[in-house]
Amino acid sequence: MTENGEDSPVHQSCQVSGKGDSVVSDSRPPKTSTEGAKEHNNALTVTATNTEAEISPYQPQPPSQPRLSKFSKTGSVEETVRTRRLRNSQESLSDPTETGSSTDSLRDDQTAPARAGLILGSAATVGKNQDSNARPRSAVTRGSPVFRDRGSSLSEYERRPPSQQSEPTDHHVRSTKVRLSPVQATGPLPALEKSFASASLRVANRIDRDCLDYAVLAREKLGERLHRNLSDSRLLENMGSDSASVNSMRSTYSVLSPIRPQDVRNRSFLEGSVLGSGALLGAEELDRYFPDRRVGIYVATWNMQGEKGLPANLDDLLLPTDSEFAQDFYIIGVQEGCPDRREWETRLQETLGPYYVMLYAAAHGVLYLTVFVRRDLIWFCSEVEHGTVTTRIISQIKTKGAVGITFTFFGTSFLFITSHFTSGDAKVYERILDYNKIVEALALPKGLPDTNPYRSTPSDVTTRFDQVFWFGDFNFRLSKDRIDVETIMNRTANGDMGPLLEHDQLCKEMNDGSIFKGFQEAPIHFLPTYKFDIGCDIYDTTSKQRTPSYTDRILFRSRQADDIKVVKYTSCSSIKTSDHRPVIGAFQVKLRPGRDNIPLGAGQFDRGLYLEGIRRRITRELKRREAMKNQSSSSTICAIS
Repeated sequence: MTENGEDSPVHQSCQVSGKGDSVVSDSRPPKTSTEGAKEHNNALTVTATNTEAEISPYQPQPPSQPRLSKFSKTGSVEETVRTRRLRNSQESLSDPTETGSSTDSLRDDQTAPARAGLILGSAATVGKNQDSNARPRSAVTRGSPVFRDRGSSLSEYERRPPSQQSEPTDHHVRSTKVRLSPVQATGPLPALEKSFASASLRVANRIDRDCLDYAVLAREKLGERLHRNLSDSRLLENMGSDSASVNSMRSTYSVLSPIRPQDVRNRSFLEGSVLGSGALLGAEELDRYFPDRRVGIYVATWNMQGEKGLPANLDDLLLPTDSEFAQDFYIIGVQEGCPDRREWETRLQETLGPYYVMLYAAAHGVLYLTVFVRRDLIWFCSEVEHGTVTTRIISQIKTKGAVGITFTFFGTSFLFITSHFTSGDAKVYERILDYNKIVEALALPKGLPDTNPYRSTPSDVTTRFDQVFWFGDFNFRLSKDRIDVETIMNRTANGDMGPLLEHDQLCKEMNDGSIFKGFQEAPIHFLPTYKFDIGCDIYDTTSKQRTPSYTDRILFRSRQADDIKVVKYTSCSSIKTSDHRPVIGAFQVKLRPGRDNIPLGAGQFDRGLYLEGIRRRITRELKRREAMKNQSSSSTICAIS
């Protein structure tokens, strides 16, 4: 008993230790604090010697107990509270009722006398320091052998195989409580990969390597596999993949940046408005998807001559083999289209596959205009509008005229027009009239905001949009006899068509400024696309003997200089079902951030067409594989016979 009537720390520690099932009560008279400290140090030395070989470097070590202040006074209230906290922590170490405690392995590994000496020595040390200004040093400190021994908490008996273990009653030292073994690595930790996928979405327009049509190229380079979400598991064989795509799916990172609640609370009235940088179509969002702020546009124009039969394969039209990258948008204009327009659109969807969806389609008689967009970019497209103009005297006859489609992507407005002008070698003036009527009568935009109204002209629809592409069968001819044209064609070398274009009616009128004001055309390095005999590369052999001409063209204009860069401009000579050859062009177009006043299209597309196109794509692939299987089987039979 102390002067205050309380039990001494040594006496209380002995009582607390008597609660444990593995701590033996000591009836000997209490020792002095000096003797208790010596016994405590001896116990620590013995414990460290016995367990040093079993220490695991991977086991966590508990933090040290809080140290008492140097400046605490004897008998102060603060010192008493800290002493009681130390006693409570010692009770938790020795109380067997603390089920599931992480200190079980510590308790059970020490023998009863050693643990009693540890607690007595710790309490004696605390009691001694209460009467001095020296800082106490508890046995439960960082680096203590008692806590380092947790890495070897399993007894020698538990380390034996189950076949060598005897009944639990033979080992009275073991605790009757169920203990959890420390978590240990079952094998070497895996090494980190050297390549990591970018957290931002890549839209560099690279053709997906896991696309079925390009599996051979991916297999040669990487030899990896990727499971796709196709409905038929038989298509999953021999499908190559791009390592970046695989890593991006396995990555724990997301394109979405985390938002802190404080950022939401501290909202600004300008955030997300027409002037705020946080707009949905603003600069931050644009830079995430298009770091260089350029989008790929693929334009194709083709006079189909009204043929009912479509080519067996449209890959050469939309996915030429000499292109390393697919584009973000595919715009296809058709003149004298096939009678079944829906079948034509389905074939386009089947060719482009699951990575593209049809954003919009419009028609004016037999003039068809279709827009496909990458599926993951549809959210940044505005509502789509279209308009039509007929250039015939009788408006019910819709074989000549134009159809236009407009929409805004981020903050850049686009206008695509396909048209069919008056035919005839000498009807240049009539074709100019067709152009003037279209630019004046095409009523676009209807509800979409003009991104730059100060540069718009009411009498010219092409001035109301940032980027304009006008393509189709303009029917301009070469003002030269056929014999002279063929002679010049035979003398052309390395794709130099300059001598032919000197006689081109469209080039002459554009240079005079009478048509397509402000438009440009990429250099032409391909042969005239009109007029061929069906199914071959021979120009017209009928009685009319029409002169070969560049009737099919793609022109473009932009409000800002150098916004449109030409990647490709050529003809598709492999499609021979019409007397015209298709003309294709690939462009890189400058984008600008948008504002929240642009009405978005909410990701709408023709889902029915998408599903039908994918179904046909799968069916075509299965038939191809079945044919290859049958061919290999028949080859094997022939070899055996």
